Amino acid sequence: MLEVLEGLAGRRRRGRHGGQGTPRGTRVVVALALLAACLSPGLALAPARAADEPVTLTIGVLNDADSLNPFVGIEAMSFEMWQLTYDYLVTYSTKDLSPEPALAQSWDTSDDGLTWTFHMTDKAMWSDGQPLTAEDVAYTYNRVIDGGPEAATWGAYLTQVTKAEATDPTTLVLTLKKPNSSLPLLPIPIVPEHVWKDVAEKDVKTYKNEPTDGQPVVGSGPFRMVEGSAGGSTYVFEANPDYWQGAPHIDRVVFRVYKSEDPMVQALIKGEVDFVDGINALQVKSLQGRDGITAQNGNAPSFDEIAFNTGAIDVDTGDPIGDGNPALKDAAFRHALGYAIDTQQIIDKVYQGAGVPGSVIIPPAFSTWRWEPPADEAYTYDPDKAGQLLDAAGYKMGSDGLRTMPDGSPIGTLRLAARSESPTSLNTMNYFQEWLQDIGIKADVVSMESSKLTNVILDGNYDAFEWGWYVDPDPTTMLDYLTCGQLGSWSDSWYCNDAYDKLYQEQLTEMDKDKRVELVHQMQQMVYEDAPYLVTAYDTIGEAFRSDRFACFAQQPEPGGVWLFQSGAYSYLHVRPAAEAGDCGGAANATQASETSGESSAVSTPVIVGVAVVALAVAGLVALLAARRHRTAADRE
Repeated sequence: MLEVLEGLAGRRRRGRHGGQGTPRGTRVVVALALLAACLSPGLALAPARAADEPVTLTIGVLNDADSLNPFVGIEAMSFEMWQLTYDYLVTYSTKDLSPEPALAQSWDTSDDGLTWTFHMTDKAMWSDGQPLTAEDVAYTYNRVIDGGPEAATWGAYLTQVTKAEATDPTTLVLTLKKPNSSLPLLPIPIVPEHVWKDVAEKDVKTYKNEPTDGQPVVGSGPFRMVEGSAGGSTYVFEANPDYWQGAPHIDRVVFRVYKSEDPMVQALIKGEVDFVDGINALQVKSLQGRDGITAQNGNAPSFDEIAFNTGAIDVDTGDPIGDGNPALKDAAFRHALGYAIDTQQIIDKVYQGAGVPGSVIIPPAFSTWRWEPPADEAYTYDPDKAGQLLDAAGYKMGSDGLRTMPDGSPIGTLRLAARSESPTSLNTMNYFQEWLQDIGIKADVVSMESSKLTNVILDGNYDAFEWGWYVDPDPTTMLDYLTCGQLGSWSDSWYCNDAYDKLYQEQLTEMDKDKRVELVHQMQQMVYEDAPYLVTAYDTIGEAFRSDRFACFAQQPEPGGVWLFQSGAYSYLHVRPAAEAGDCGGAANATQASETSGESSAVSTPVIVGVAVVALAVAGLVALLAARRHRTAADRE
């Protein structure tokens, strides 16, 4: 699903990130056990590397890649792997996520905003030796513009673009019928025409794009994928020594998938992995201060939510599909449930304080685009008010203590789907079940893997689930996921509102910043009131790495951002062995070699410094968005 900024688009993108939290009753025990382990003598140091041994960065993660095909995948892991394999026309800065040159070294636009010209490098090559030219970029974009399966993920970025044309090997021209307010943000992986021309549109959804017969996936990025498949447990990338921006400082990147956080953290302590992503706040705390390990709670532009089945349909016929509870088709019913959720308790108990309560679909980091609910309309934990609103909507309390439908029939039992690999998801839904019971609604929690849940959502066979999204600095893609056009694709709530869609189209072409902001605010208010999502949290991402082995990870955004799972491959290009780090090549905001000397290497990012500080960091981006008319991503974990 953040899912974003993939696709972040991000991220990307349904870019969902790993769950924080551990089952209730075990959190303190786990934290104490880890703390004891950290303080115990004889813990494994990072194994010494032989002189001829490849420098391998091994990363522990909680989720696999759902597809290595950049036109199909929706998981955050998939977006991360595309960033290593492919180049992008424009990328994001580490400082504030503003647009930054990539394949395109510069760009300009006509006064009327209907022609964009990108001037590309002539140094990029495909891993099979063929040159990467503007023809490849035009080919990639035109596959999206043509409106096939490729458009589901990337179409929002090319809205209003009628043609992508290579006028020469290093010049790409986009022709638009109306201005596009999100350009020049184009976080779309560029694929090789000479490979993909043999993949017919009808075969896109089933094309795996995986290494075969010992041959790596053909890409142009800093690494080449040599091992791995969708749903796998291990993914191996080798450095591209001929990368046009300079070869990476490490030889290999290996992603190792773990079923839960605790064994992943133990693997870090033992030196079996070098980096872990998605650990909880207590685990971060237990690792901070330990020699040879650096840990932080990194701020990510994302939110978690409880989503509802608002009415799944067959997109061809319009007929209902699935078995969603009819009560959830009523916006008044869904909205009332917003007052039954104690978001502060979710932050305190599920996220161990590493986050802030949620409200709307644009995170606090993006203050210009974010709409704040008025005080008298904001959700508060108020079960009595929830009950009053349900009464007013016709959902009365029956003699058995359970509410009924307006016609007097039973509501039945709501199914609350939690992702089995995410303790955060499971704990949130366990609390939600209790809160629903308090207002006379019966519910059961059902646990399933993310990959299964995705299919259940598309089939409409669910009532509610917990997940999250990454959000890009420009709100276009996050807003797009809730349009009627995404039904059967990226839409996971089956929400469809013609008035919302009208506002979405208006903001796409509105070049006046203040007017566009107002349109975006209206859309958020509409979603808030219709409640296809109840946003529960703006969380942080727990990360840690072996700083006795590696250095030069950079935060994005600065300060307080994450070290990996960023928008772009910056950290992968700059990370290097600690003994060879020096000043990290002059990279700003990087974990310097002085932090990796074997002395105390703890780095503690203040948990919610991100809400205020990231907002400040993004301020420069907001100004840039206004000037250039510009960029979410993600599935979920």
